Amino acid sequence: MNSVASVRSSPQAWYTGLTPTHWRVLAASFLGWIFDGYESYALFVALPFALRTLLRPEQLKSAPVWAGIAISTTLLGWGIGGLIGGTLADYVGRKRMMIWSVFLYALFAGLTALSQTFLMLAVLRFITGLAMGSEWSTGVAMVAETWPDRARPKGAGLLQSGFGWGTLLAALVWWAIGRINPLGPQSWRLMFVVGAIPAFFTLYIRRAINESERWLKAVREQRWAATDAATEKDKGAASKSARRPLTIAEIFREPESRRRVLLTFLMSLATMVGWWAISSWLPVYTQQLAKAQHYANFVEWGNRAAILYTIGAVSAYMIAGFLIDAIGRRKFLFLTYAGALVMTPVTYLWTHTVETMMFVAFVNGFFTLGLAYSWMAIYPAELFTSSVRSTACSFVFNGTRLIAWLFPILAGTMIQKFGGISRGAVTLGLIYILGLIVPWFVPETNGRPLPE
Repeated sequence: MNSVASVRSSPQAWYTGLTPTHWRVLAASFLGWIFDGYESYALFVALPFALRTLLRPEQLKSAPVWAGIAISTTLLGWGIGGLIGGTLADYVGRKRMMIWSVFLYALFAGLTALSQTFLMLAVLRFITGLAMGSEWSTGVAMVAETWPDRARPKGAGLLQSGFGWGTLLAALVWWAIGRINPLGPQSWRLMFVVGAIPAFFTLYIRRAINESERWLKAVREQRWAATDAATEKDKGAASKSARRPLTIAEIFREPESRRRVLLTFLMSLATMVGWWAISSWLPVYTQQLAKAQHYANFVEWGNRAAILYTIGAVSAYMIAGFLIDAIGRRKFLFLTYAGALVMTPVTYLWTHTVETMMFVAFVNGFFTLGLAYSWMAIYPAELFTSSVRSTACSFVFNGTRLIAWLFPILAGTMIQKFGGISRGAVTLGLIYILGLIVPWFVPETNGRPLPE
């Protein structure tokens, strides 16, 4: 209890005691997540134009369905790759997995620019997703295990902001490409050429950071229990074998660990479905509003909405670590999903002009992308021990993609059936109700030290 009290009552500024080593770990994880954010949003903005060059005219009549398939294959690959890579990071180390994931997704992102058919595009997006998946959980585990308790939530929030900065970068690059349009209808390919740049970043990772000492110590001491709340019986069961138990099995073997995994998984599912199946349509919906108002530059309005949406998300990312420490994990989660639930009908039912959408897009991004993703970089790491932390974080974050990947296809089908985005978005938005209920059944970790 004394350690808990000292964390809560410390009068020092949150950044006191942080060394250049701490900041290098954050920088490496942050930059990796920037590239993930760029790659994810590049697909959304470039996809409508890619489909026009890759699909036959009769296929373009079902463009939302084809778009949903392309997004879903990326999401499926991301989920599978994240589970595999996140688990391997608990065996081979965080640093090694980060290097390989960044290099491979940069390579296949660049190859996406060479797609000649829709099938080729979908296959390359799947492989890119496989590589992207493991970068996040390794970065989260590295920051959580190297930063001091007082600063950890702030550092994790700053790490998560990398995704928002990446999506903002993608929106700005797409805006520039749209203004110059150097390759005409094929200019969308340049978005993925830019996505190949992170391959050079692996040189920085190799030189700048060391392996997590917490993880190394847990492995040396053969501490395999998944939570600090595990009973002596659970810990004994985890340690009685000379061989290390499979981490993905270990997080489900202990009753307390299993409960934590499943509850946080439900909240993550609400976030994933909400963003991939609802918020990703916001630029297209804005373009529809601009057309209805007879604006000639309707694509420009969609780009502006995308940029403002991302600025709203980045604003939330930057303050998330401070807010979650100020009000606690449970209240933060409730606030997040209440805001996302309200903003869905506000955005897709009650906003009728692009001028109003410019403000609404910012607020929507604040909740549905910013706050809704921030907690996953902070909270799950506090619920599990170092020997399974990357596995557990990856399952919570990436495992939901194995379900959520179906929803872009479902959303595209619903939009086509309903004749518009609004009704499909509001219907799917009901999933945010999960986030109003589940937080009250998960342990409150505010002010507690990170489990060893």
